[in-house]
Amino acid sequence: MLKIYNSIAREKQQFTPIVAGKVSMYVCGMTVYDYCHLGHARVMVVFDMVNRWLRQSGYAVTYVRNITDIDDKIIARANENGETITALTNRFITAMDEDSARLGVMRPDIEPRATDYIAEMINMITALINNQHAYAADNGDVYYSVSSFASYGKLSGKSLEDLRAGERVDIDQHKRDPLDFVLWKSAKPNEPSWDSPWGPGRPGWHIECSAMGEKQLGKHFDIHGGGQDLQFPHHENEIAQSEGAHGCTFVNYWMHNGFIRVDDEKMSKSLGNFFTIRQVLEQYDAEVVRFFILRAQYRSPLNYSDHHLNDAKQALTRLYTALRGVEAEAVELDWQQAHAARFQQAMNDDFNTPEACAVLFELATEVNRSGSAQLAGLLKTLAGMLGLLQRDAEEFLQGKDDGGSEGLSAEDIRSLIDQRLAAKQAKNYAEADRLRALLTAQDIILEDTPAGTTWRRG
Repeated sequence: MLKIYNSIAREKQQFTPIVAGKVSMYVCGMTVYDYCHLGHARVMVVFDMVNRWLRQSGYAVTYVRNITDIDDKIIARANENGETITALTNRFITAMDEDSARLGVMRPDIEPRATDYIAEMINMITALINNQHAYAADNGDVYYSVSSFASYGKLSGKSLEDLRAGERVDIDQHKRDPLDFVLWKSAKPNEPSWDSPWGPGRPGWHIECSAMGEKQLGKHFDIHGGGQDLQFPHHENEIAQSEGAHGCTFVNYWMHNGFIRVDDEKMSKSLGNFFTIRQVLEQYDAEVVRFFILRAQYRSPLNYSDHHLNDAKQALTRLYTALRGVEAEAVELDWQQAHAARFQQAMNDDFNTPEACAVLFELATEVNRSGSAQLAGLLKTLAGMLGLLQRDAEEFLQGKDDGGSEGLSAEDIRSLIDQRLAAKQAKNYAEADRLRALLTAQDIILEDTPAGTTWRRG
């Protein structure tokens, strides 16, 4: 049985969906004012993996990942660029989709945009006011009253007393309590706005996901996911909003993936260690990046460095090398088979992808030893559940690599190998060694076998 670490319970719990055989899952997506960064890549890949495994386990999944297309950063960036908000957000949504596709991420079933759900947000805010969880201030803003929700802090473990004592909060004379957060912002000059019972304005950030989640999945659904940085205050505020409006449990299982660190420091623009997905993919194959993310347990911090990416590249190369020259058979999966059983056990243990990847390496060793087409087929089948090893082995091993060997085409390499073979046949070993050294300098690795010389990029 599948067990999931539930952030709100602070323990692994057996997964039991609200409706047998079906899973409703909402993941907080991107705010589209810039290119997606490595932290976004981890969210994309982790919950793509969760989605794939749930479907493989026989569940009918409805996967929703939202798009925030209106907020302060979007407005500021559009003004800086001298372009409309729609032009800005559409451009970066297209870029996000391109990055996601390169990482092998399947599209969510539903991708709601915040600006299409203003009416639902207004309805939820109205319900919160009626339930005395929110109030309209005299400046046209509407605030959530955190003291009105007795269980505020149950996800993050923070109490109102601790927050008041230790947290820095914005001083706003229109709030009844400094901890209250905005649900509706009154219109400012030259900003987009929508009509509401409290005057023209736009929604606060937190209310978006509560309204979109309810519209697409109902008042109560199975799984809500996102990055660890969203646990407080965003997800805490979502719970307060949704449960304050509807009086029932909002979500059964909360999942949070760990932070991305860069050379053991938190990734941030101020530290100069901030990388977009596109920057990383200029240096590394997209499947290498996906593998790098998945070989770590999703809740643990993930340390990005050239060393770790190069190690992931070499590890993925070992898996593809095992498939090289073996015609993998299409297999009918038998979960009683030893490797398959351990893979399933790992994935059912809170999506333990490091252990699942270890099974793939064991299989690769068996394939290398035996040349078994059946085991090769099993390796590809299990890896496919993680979105890995679905390319032709030669394509991966010999394909263009942006890490430094772009100067030599496959035709160039083959020509040099043929010249080396001719030199060896002529017993001109110095020339053969020179040609091998030339290829090695271009990070081309030769492997002499009885059947001839094969090559791959290092």
